[in-house]
Amino acid sequence: MLTVTPETFPLAQTFTISRGSKTHAHVLTVRLIRQGVTGWGECVPYARYGESLESVTAQILSLPEGITRATLQDALPPGAARNAVDCALWDWEAKVAGKRVWQLAGLPAPGPKVVTYTLSLDSPEAMRAAAAAQAHRPVLKIKLGTPDDMPRLEAVRQGAPRSKILIDANEGWTPEIYSDLAPHLLRLGVALVEQPLPAGQDGMLAEIARPLPVCADESCFDAASLPALQGKYDMVNLKLDKTGGLTEGLRTREAAARLGFGLMVGCMVGSSLAMAPAVLLAQTAAETDLDGPLLLAQDRPNPLRYDAHGVHPSTPELWG
Repeated sequence: MLTVTPETFPLAQTFTISRGSKTHAHVLTVRLIRQGVTGWGECVPYARYGESLESVTAQILSLPEGITRATLQDALPPGAARNAVDCALWDWEAKVAGKRVWQLAGLPAPGPKVVTYTLSLDSPEAMRAAAAAQAHRPVLKIKLGTPDDMPRLEAVRQGAPRSKILIDANEGWTPEIYSDLAPHLLRLGVALVEQPLPAGQDGMLAEIARPLPVCADESCFDAASLPALQGKYDMVNLKLDKTGGLTEGLRTREAAARLGFGLMVGCMVGSSLAMAPAVLLAQTAAETDLDGPLLLAQDRPNPLRYDAHGVHPSTPELWG
């Protein structure tokens, strides 16, 4: 039996990107109950990809009884619905087998991963203060994507002079803006730029200079989407809500490595239940952007542990 429950987690503070702001994380929690054993999964429907809580719920409830991970891959397209069910199936299988998911998947035992902490889009003064408050973190990611980003970037660098800085433009720039900003990004020690141009309008990335690594996010979904990114991007950001679960996430990770892409593993703003399977995917990633729970005012019971070593793998009480 599959059940779907909408849940809301308040954020510690308003989170803003170039497309808008949010004060709460709205997620769907999936429970798969068979043989008296419950498997759990979580997804975050994303309007950018044409998803809503209602549409994703309908997709999940349309699945037949007895769905398996193998049959699920063809039953639903990549996206949030397949992700929640896929991860619930992994959790259920692990509990039935008395093993951890990483063992079932034939993966090495996971360890902690240093995590990127995201600063939301705000005024330069507010972003400087936010950067200073988080300057102890080794990696900061800045949400940009407006025509007036240089003062914000300068302010963040002043607030956190020693942190590695990543930039996520969320499709907000034009080729001209990016070309103008690139020398300044290098000067300020930016390590990579994520999705500077809109998906579907990013062909110019193959023609203009890329003086620092460019990472695909909105242009990258599953393994089938990777070949079209060659020559335009140096890295790809894999999110389980885009790949449609850990099963396809692992396949996409292997394909990305074969094609020579660097790897980031990211997330939507969700709880520790959504991050737990992504921690397994991130074990080989150059950048681990799984800070969703750090942005929440309240998380789930048995949450992931975050400390100076980064995010630690989940306990069985949470997932997997």
